[in-house]
Amino acid sequence: MTAASFEGADDVVLPFAVEPLDVRGRIVRLGPSIDTILMRHGYPDAVARVIGEAAALTVMLGSSLKFQGRFQLQTKSDGPIEMVVVDFDAPDRLRATARFDKERIEALGATAARTGDLLGSGYLAMTIDQGPDRNRYQGVVALEGQGFEEAAHQYFRQSEQIPTRVRLAVAEQFEDGRHTYRAGGLMIQFLPSSPERMRQADLSPGDIPEGHPSENLSAPREDDAWVEAKALLETVEDHELIDPAVSSERLLYRLFHERGVRVFEGQKVHEECRCSEGRIMSMMRRFSPQDRRDMVGDNGRIGITCEFCSRFYDLDPAEVEAEVAKAET
Repeated sequence: MTAASFEGADDVVLPFAVEPLDVRGRIVRLGPSIDTILMRHGYPDAVARVIGEAAALTVMLGSSLKFQGRFQLQTKSDGPIEMVVVDFDAPDRLRATARFDKERIEALGATAARTGDLLGSGYLAMTIDQGPDRNRYQGVVALEGQGFEEAAHQYFRQSEQIPTRVRLAVAEQFEDGRHTYRAGGLMIQFLPSSPERMRQADLSPGDIPEGHPSENLSAPREDDAWVEAKALLETVEDHELIDPAVSSERLLYRLFHERGVRVFEGQKVHEECRCSEGRIMSMMRRFSPQDRRDMVGDNGRIGITCEFCSRFYDLDPAEVEAEVAKAET
């Protein structure tokens, strides 16, 4: 399927390149996928906006994986939103959840609160899980009142050491007789192809991605191409990232048509949880027999609700014990 066939579509991430500026990037538009996640839980608007930003960032980063693995973004902090978790299972599955203090959210004035105010202080972790036979990679950024855009910039400065800029936006709109959520994101990265541009980009030999000429480079100043690319990105307004009337291709053309932008094949994204009865049974085996007995409710059943998709699992304790015993033999 070609990139052109995705024009105007939601739930698509598009890779692109502005070769005269040595820039690579991704743009994502989330519609039904993020709306399903947010409306299922009935999150307050302020929380929904933070999850939407986190989801757009996760999709942009996770969709670059070249293997069937998982990219996870997770925050843990002392703000009104205590935790955000977004999972992206390559190549196309998205799920997200959050824990928050409703009273503190309301005290901040809900929609007026900045993402940084809602997260507070703590950490943001980005984890790449390549499967049980491979080591996991994790980068951690301290949260000190900044939002996801600045946290992403810090992550790439300290972990990937690639000049990167990110823009994120979330909005609620009235559509088909009801309110729906949309999220969007745009990311550019400077990957210079010449030694001269590497010197100007402040890339030392240890910072340069494999395959680039990288010996004995110094960094007298920031490269003009990267300065131009960042300046163009800063002209993007929030509504352009989420407006269904402005396609991803059209926005990229607006930004980079003078230099020339090439869009590659897009990747569709959809909301899908990984939970299942088999996974729930596997989780139950990790608890002690006493813990499992303590889970039995007044109705004699064990009830478990998935934090991501809200699916409820009604388990017979006898069947659980039988499954545990079978796994142990």
